[in-house]
Amino acid sequence: MADRVLFELVTPERLLISQDVEMVVVPGSEGNFGVLPGHSPLISTIRPGTIDIYENRLVTERFFVGGGIAEVTPEGCTVLADEAMSPDTLDRAAIEAEAQTVEGNLPLLQEQVGRATGAERERLLTDLRSLERRQAVARAKLQAIAEIGR
Repeated sequence: MADRVLFELVTPERLLISQDVEMVVVPGSEGNFGVLPGHSPLISTIRPGTIDIYENRLVTERFFVGGGIAEVTPEGCTVLADEAMSPDTLDRAAIEAEAQTVEGNLPLLQEQVGRATGAERERLLTDLRSLERRQAVARAKLQAIAEIGR
């Protein structure tokens, strides 16, 4: 249909959704972007956040994604997500505990990176990037919970 766009959301485990929609809004790494029929081709990394599916100009379905890649063509949008789930399934207490743990560990790891050299510094930088990613995902999950009013 010319007034619809095929949206597919795929995780490493399975295809979560494949349906024609009015519009989908994706959390791109450079900002959110909306996909309508006839969109210009685009490939973008995506940041942790929510994907909103629109019908009749209203958000009818929402998914939390932990990051990944989006491919847009004039006919559709495919998101290959690291992880994806309904924001309703997110556990606020567990996410807050994770965020607190991560934020407590960041200063020490940053200090260790500052003192290290050579291969040890590279290993610690990798650990730091991983911890910063966990922090970004936890914050995005808490934001998703706030957006749905839980």
